[in-house]
Amino acid sequence: MAWDTSDRRSRLPEDWDDLRKQVKRRAGGRCEAKRHAPHCNGIGTDCDHVRPGDDHGLGNLQWLSRPCHDAKTRADNARQNAERAALRRRPTENHPGRIT
Repeated sequence: MAWDTSDRRSRLPEDWDDLRKQVKRRAGGRCEAKRHAPHCNGIGTDCDHVRPGDDHGLGNLQWLSRPCHDAKTRADNARQNAERAALRRRPTENHPGRIT
């Protein structure tokens, strides 16, 4: 999601810069992705929420490289879109005249 079309920045806590520094220090500057994206060089650059949402606790933050962060964001968005699509689907109904 692009920052220019998002309200995400306004929902970050006031101490966000301190939290980012703590996460980076804890990771030693290395990418913490469980599965690295193809172009990951192992150097973390982005603070990411493990579980999407507004839980800004240190247990829900990880340090990722840009390729890993982009891949995770794409996967999160795809999962969310699939969940929304499933909610829009109506269950199939048998024709009332069909003999079962």
